[in-house]
Amino acid sequence: QAQLVESGGGSVQAGLSLSLSCAVSRHAYSSVCMGWFLLRQGPGPEREGVLNIDRDGLTNYADSVKGRFTIPKDNAKNILSLQMNSLKPEDTATYYCAAYTSPWVYGCGTLSPSDYNIWGQGTQVTVSS
Repeated sequence: QAQLVESGGGSVQAGLSLSLSCAVSRHAYSSVCMGWFLLRQGPGPEREGVLNIDRDGLTNYADSVKGRFTIPKDNAKNILSLQMNSLKPEDTATYYCAAYTSPWVYGCGTLSPSDYNIWGQGTQVTVSS
């Protein structure tokens, strides 16, 4: 059964770094696309894409995290990470990793969060000013 489990969330001051990890089952790790998403508190929240990566390592970034976040992959351990540097208070959210397991895609950058079919439980990140 495909499974994703996030870890590494916590509280940190602005300007510092935090790394999240997503332990991915073997089946899910072979997905065409995997990514990290965030969900902020508030009325009518929707998940937003942070980064996604395809099997060849091609990565798409949200404009808000370009130059600050990266998405390392450990293929030996089936771990998808989110390295967050220069954190800002507006990065405060619950972060989720997800996988898109369908073989049909025109590029991971074309997917919306609702296209991803396997999700982790989420991990909270709080950045204080």
